[in-house]
Amino acid sequence: MTEPTDAFEFDFDTWAALAARDAAAFEHARRAVLTSLIAAAPAENRPRLMGLQWRVDRIRDRAGTPLGACVRLSGLLWNQVLGPDGLIERLQELSGDRPAVERASRAAAIVPLRGNPPDA
Repeated sequence: MTEPTDAFEFDFDTWAALAARDAAAFEHARRAVLTSLIAAAPAENRPRLMGLQWRVDRIRDRAGTPLGACVRLSGLLWNQVLGPDGLIERLQELSGDRPAVERASRAAAIVPLRGNPPDA
């Protein structure tokens, strides 16, 4: 059996066998594929993808079991689809079934924690 190496092909049986045979090798291959996929994404999408992967990894770390991680990640996904400001609301806005909502700006003031006071 070959190791999963191609970031753009997914063979469930190969990945499942690797996970059963060698959990450390599975994790190493998983991280390599994810890193490769993020690196192949357009530059403007990479920071968000890296942040999302960091969030997924923290959920997996804190879940305790693979099933617990699956349940939590599934909830995160469904919230992004059905929750407030989710995919369904956005699609309804685009189709005209729902009035467009003004969204808050992502800009924020940076407050220094120590050092010199900010210039006036």
